[in-house]
Amino acid sequence: MKSNLSGANYIAGSPSTLASDYFFGHNATTGEPMETRFAEATSDEIHAAVFAASQAPTLSPAQRADLLDAIADELEAIGEDLTELAGLETALPAGRLNGERGRTTGQLRLFASSLRDGLAQEEIVDGALPDRQPAPRPEIRRRLIPVGPVAVFGASNFPLAFSVAGGDTASALAAGCPVVVKAHPLHPGTSELAAQAIYRAMERTGTDPRWFSLLHGSVQVGTHLVNHPVVRAVAFTGSHRAGRALFDLANRRPQPIPVFAEMGSINPLFLLPGALAERGDALATGYVESLLMGVGQFCTNPGVVIGIDSPEFTAFQAAVAERLDSAPIGTMLSAGIAANYNQTVDRLNGAVTRLTNREEAQAPRLFATTAKAFAEHDELREECFGPAAIAVTAADVDELLAVVAALDGQLTGSIHLAESDAAITGGLATELGRKVGRLVFNGFPTGVEVGHAMQHGGPYPATTDSRFTSVGTQAIYRFLRPIAIQNAPSELDLPF
Repeated sequence: MKSNLSGANYIAGSPSTLASDYFFGHNATTGEPMETRFAEATSDEIHAAVFAASQAPTLSPAQRADLLDAIADELEAIGEDLTELAGLETALPAGRLNGERGRTTGQLRLFASSLRDGLAQEEIVDGALPDRQPAPRPEIRRRLIPVGPVAVFGASNFPLAFSVAGGDTASALAAGCPVVVKAHPLHPGTSELAAQAIYRAMERTGTDPRWFSLLHGSVQVGTHLVNHPVVRAVAFTGSHRAGRALFDLANRRPQPIPVFAEMGSINPLFLLPGALAERGDALATGYVESLLMGVGQFCTNPGVVIGIDSPEFTAFQAAVAERLDSAPIGTMLSAGIAANYNQTVDRLNGAVTRLTNREEAQAPRLFATTAKAFAEHDELREECFGPAAIAVTAADVDELLAVVAALDGQLTGSIHLAESDAAITGGLATELGRKVGRLVFNGFPTGVEVGHAMQHGGPYPATTDSRFTSVGTQAIYRFLRPIAIQNAPSELDLPF
């Protein structure tokens, strides 16, 4: 692997060496520390990064588009160096990481092409009516303008697509907002390589480097960043605990700012009787593949599967358990994440019935419970970050709907049905649609398409604001605010 890592924080393109505290990334498979020592960002470096962002010159939509395309080019040019280092830091396989790199460059280019097509540049005009009675109307023009510097927090489970050059950074830059990224400490080397690619793209396009900075460090760095009075919005993907902490922190500021936090969910998947009767074994195969994708470390992992009591649903559970018992045990992103997973499944062992037989740490698990117990016990509705699921058996359609009623907000909800299930599908879909950001029919929720129509978000606690998406071109609207311009002189050259 040929990489030139400094371990420094990058302030508007320049490596910074003010740190007195350092940390090391770790090989996710062996647990051994990696070679490069990374600097914990100081308060002066955090201030310098945010202040630089506040002074970044305005970029036109065309200039932003050129920058995004150039970043995509530079990420592709890194090639195997990026994949190899990310694999060491996360234990994710090369195929998955190459696909994720393609998704990352694809979403950068999607924003670029969409900006050239006029994304988020719409203007609403109420023309002047000088002769209107009893009072004339002035000309009013409503536009969208950037909110200002955005703090982006890299995610643990997507070292490329939800990290330094990922969707949050792409959408903020597309909106015209300079970005300060807080790199995730599980993959600091990958983060620095991506930052170097961004700066090469800036040099190629003549973009002022104050548009981007990279900071390394602990929770204290993130706290200081969110508290900085010049930061105008926060984007985060991760756990509910950390996302809610950032949300509360931002709302305690003298000037509160929005936090767009995607905090995961249990993504309930409903199997209706007709679907189970028609294709139960195929559903078991598809469900296991979805559950094990990325060692269960996807925010859209279908951690709960619900069906009505029947021989077919019982057979489905047995087939899933059998497949999980013979599935390979994957390496999780870190020792800490693995420990949390093992603690969660140990807790479930004492609360519900376990259908799988394996005892090894990090092994996939399937548990079973009733709809009544699921609705009554909050802990059964908490996310288990890893390859474990709970099968919930409802006595009838009423109990199926009671499960929906007990759910908190979710990123996704899925329904597998057949023609014979038509009588119960409408009511179930209506109620489930009130709880989710994406409603999936006859499919599995893992894998989020990056496009114009995607909604990756959902009611709290899946996200802090269900009106927005963190994936797809509509994510740009998180970082824009409307302004009405009234009676502006025609000769006035406004920057927005």
